[in-house]
Order: sequence, then structure tokens, then C-alpha cells
Amino acid sequence: MKKNTTPSPTTSKMGIGGLIKKLIPFVLPYRWLLAGTLVLTFVGSLMAQVNAIVLDRTVDKINELLHLPGGFAWSAAAKVLLAVSAVLLGKELLSAVFTFGQRFFGEKIRINVSRDLSLRVVDRILSFRMAFFSAEGNETGKLQSRIDRGVMSLSNTVKNFFIDILPLFTSAVLALCLMFAANVYVGLVALCIVPLYFVITSWQARKLKGWRHQVFGTHQALNNGIMNILESIMVIKSFNREEVEANRQAALQEQSTQQQMQTRKTSFLFEGGKTFVEQIGTVLIIILTAYLVLTDYPGMTIGKIMYHVMLFSNVSAPIRQLHRIYDDLNDALIYAESFFGILDADSEVEQSGKHNPDKVHGHFELKNVEFTYGNGTHAIRNLSMDIRPGQTTALVGLSGAGKSTVVKLLDKFYSPDSGTITLDGVPLDQWNTQTLRDNIGLVLQKNHIFSGTIEENIRYGNPKASYGEVVDAAKKAYIYDQIMELPEKFQSNALQLSGGQQQRIAIARMFLKNPPIIFLDEPTASLDAIATEQIKASIDAVKQGRTVIVISHNIGQIIDSDYIYVLQKGHVEQHGQSEQVYQQGGLYKEILDASARSMNVDKIAHTLENS
Repeated sequence: MKKNTTPSPTTSKMGIGGLIKKLIPFVLPYRWLLAGTLVLTFVGSLMAQVNAIVLDRTVDKINELLHLPGGFAWSAAAKVLLAVSAVLLGKELLSAVFTFGQRFFGEKIRINVSRDLSLRVVDRILSFRMAFFSAEGNETGKLQSRIDRGVMSLSNTVKNFFIDILPLFTSAVLALCLMFAANVYVGLVALCIVPLYFVITSWQARKLKGWRHQVFGTHQALNNGIMNILESIMVIKSFNREEVEANRQAALQEQSTQQQMQTRKTSFLFEGGKTFVEQIGTVLIIILTAYLVLTDYPGMTIGKIMYHVMLFSNVSAPIRQLHRIYDDLNDALIYAESFFGILDADSEVEQSGKHNPDKVHGHFELKNVEFTYGNGTHAIRNLSMDIRPGQTTALVGLSGAGKSTVVKLLDKFYSPDSGTITLDGVPLDQWNTQTLRDNIGLVLQKNHIFSGTIEENIRYGNPKASYGEVVDAAKKAYIYDQIMELPEKFQSNALQLSGGQQQRIAIARMFLKNPPIIFLDEPTASLDAIATEQIKASIDAVKQGRTVIVISHNIGQIIDSDYIYVLQKGHVEQHGQSEQVYQQGGLYKEILDASARSMNVDKIAHTLENS
């Protein structure tokens, strides 16, 4: 059997190339949108160069008008200005249309990819075995943070690449080509500046990577801490520990603040250096073009000075944006490693066999079973049991004896480290998991109630059930009368019910499922004595002819069982029928005697005799 391992919350470190490779399968379904975005991007980049070309021609034309033999003529100047205005305004109008299309298509890709990433990770998580969720680093708050930040950063990466980077760099390449076409020396100066900027940006990324990992870890801890506060608010208030929890969060917030400030400080230092390099480039372009004009270099005019300065601005524009995009990409790398760590966790996928019988009898056999949780807790030790079909078997023992763990193993939530577990003679790992769980009804001490109506929560046991069947299940769980007293009856919000009422909803859910195998883990722990008796009567009626495993500290439910296994520290200490095991003495007798004393059985019996 496969031993439980603690999964790593992150995958191996990936680069930008690896990140893009991971995203490609999510972008490819929208290849036509992508093609349209690229076409519009190219057209928009061409239009971005129009201003420089028009300015070049305009300056030279006005210079000619100023030196005409007949003197300056306003009529000729007006024609030039009208033509320039028409070209530039027309260009801006077309550019607005193309920019809208390019951004709309790009944003549509981002939104669709974000949706697909969210759906994929949900499907993936639902397929994982329980060991994944109990492993260190996969607490609810941390897992939620990994998913939320991962989807957000990856969808932003799509936006950065297809909406921001492509237009900027297409425009930069075209501007650089035009500079080389006009004058190779000016083009070389511009080309030499760009690598310097990339070197500084790369250096900045390496410096910040460690800090980003720390910021990410602290953010997870903060998110998980807030989740714990919300889930434990009643306990916190009952012990007056508001200040303790506030101080704990304040310490994490202070740590996060320091990390963020260090990150920002480093970023600002590098960004100042990059801005300085960019300005050096602009100064060199101005000096070189002015020198070439003054020396009457062929093809160089006053207009060409402005032409090259504007083109260099188009080259440096993506450089000015590069630090922001590059920062976002490096942030995405941190979150992507963690996010794809979930998608790539193939070893955590719950395995399902092919055994799919038409009828399940419910005969479980456990032989020499060993099991250790991912956190190192050795819960089951050399455990052997024979749980007969059609009988009620009670698992008895002190807290931590391994009773609930046995139920989790039988429901295939976990796989044993060694030993064998069979159902109807077939190893449990060969059973189709869905078939197995379709035939098992599970009621826990604390059952989850979903956000929604009471009817929806009961119907969770059988989505195809009719309304009449839902009502019948509620009656069996003795919750029907209380439901009918609510203003909206079965359409009331189930989360507004009390703990005991929610427990009955969970029991009604099990009645509606009507399975041949029933696991009851302290099913009446949250109920009062009368409700417990009512539920016991309902369970007694439904368990006839079914395999039932009950875990309870209730004496009535224990001694009413057909067979008893007494567990201590993960192994079977005693087993047999209740009276036989009690007569043996030992742990079972101690538990029953202690339960009777705690209930004041003698006084209760005396009261009943004298009533």
C-alpha cells in the first residue's frame, strides 16, 4: 500500500520560459482571439510610428517655408498645418479603434484563461486523496491563498504578455528598424542602450526573488491566521484572548510590512538606475543627430533630430514599462510555482479501482493494518477486524484510540501503509471509489452544512430525490416539525440552524441516501436526551439488514450492538459481544463503569423506581 507523504506546496523553481510553457495549453483554445490580438497589435504598432514620421516631414517643410525666396506665406503654412492635423487626428481615430479591439480581445483571453485555471484547480483538488488536505502547508487558509493568488497572478501574466508586452515591444522593434533605416549610427546608439537596461532589470529580479518568496510565505500565514480567527471566534471570546490574537496578527503584519518595504526599497533603487540609463540614451541621440546635422551629413536634417528623438522614445517606452511587467512576471513565478504544484501533484490524486458490483453486502475484513498520518502520528498498529454484513459493530475506546481513523480507512479517505482491507472479499483499493461511497452513509460528530436551503442540504444525500422523499427523510430525523415552524420552512437558510438541528439535517441526508453500509461517528453527540432517543429509534429502524459501524460514548448505542471491538492506541484490545467482553474485565469494563458513574445510573434507576 502507498504510504502517506507530506506534499510540497511548491514545485521546483521555474523560469519565465517555463511559466509561458505552462500557460500555453490554457491560451491555445483561444487561438483565434490570439491571432486577432496579434494582427491588431502589429497594426497599432505601425500607427505608433506615424507621429515621428509626420513630425520629421512637418519640421523640414516649415523650415523650407521660412527660407523661400519670396518670403514666408501663411497660405502655404496653413495647408501644411491642415494636412498635418488631418493625418494625426485620423491616425488617432483609427488607433483608438484598433487599440480597443486589441485590448478587448486580450482581456477576453485573460478572463477566459482565469476561468479555466479556476475550474481546473477545483477539479484537481476534488480528485485528491484526504492525505493531501491533512498535510503540513495545505491548511485551508494557505491553500486558498495559493489558489487565489495563483489564478490572479497567472491571469495577469496573460494580460501582461498579450495586452502589454506585445504592443510595446512590437512598437519598439519597428521604431528601432526605422532608426537604422534613417541612420545606422543613431540606430546603433539606441541599440546599445537597450541591453544595459535589460541587464539592470535582470539583476533587479535576482535581488528581489528571495524577498518575494518571503512575502508570499508571510501572506499565506496572514491569510491562514485570519481564517483561524473567524473559525475560532467563539473560543477566542470565551477565553478573552482577543488581545493575544490581535498581537499575533500584528506581529505577522509587521513582518509583512518590513518585507514589502525592503522589496520596494530595492525596486526603487534599480528603477532610478534604469531611468538614468534611459536619459543617457536620449542625450546621446540628441547630441549625435545635432552633430550630424551641423556637419551636413547626407540625409540628416533638422526634422531628423526630432524624428530620432521620438523614435527613441518609442524604443524606450517598453523599457519604461519593463520593470513593472518584469516585477509582475517574477511575482507570477512565485505564485505559479505554488499553483502548478497543485495541478502537477499527480501522486495526490485519489486512486480508483474497477470493481463495480451490482450489489454490496458490506463484509469488511482488516488484516494486520498499519497506518500513519502525514504528520507522523502512528494511528493504527497491526489492526485486524472482521466486520460482519448485516450486523451492527461498535468501535469503543478512549479518545485517540484510532476509532475514527478506522472509518476513514474503510471509506478510502486514506490508504493503509501495510496490511489489507477487503470489502466482500475484494481488496478495497480495487473497488471503484464512487461505487464504494455510493453504498456508504457517513454521519460524523460534526457534519458540514453547505450554504443553501434546508431542502438543498438534505437533498445532498440523493440529488434525484423528490420533495416528498426529502420530507420523509426530515421526519425520520425528527427535524420536520422544527423546519415547518420556520418562516420559509424547507427553503430556510440551513446555516442559521442550531448545532443540534444541523446534526439532524446530516442524519436526514443519510436517511435519504439509504445506503447498505452506514458509518456513525458520534451521530447524536450534539443532541439532547429526547432527540437522541428519537434518532436512535430512527437509526434502529433503518439499520435492519445493513452493515453498521457505530462510534459512540453513549452506553445505549454501545451495548445495543451485535459485536464490539475495543481499541487502544490503534490496535484491538478486546472484542466480542457486549456482555462477554464486559465479563472479561479490562478496558471495556472500565469504560462502561465510568460511563455509568458519569450518568449517575444508580440515582436514575432509583428515581425511576420511586416515580
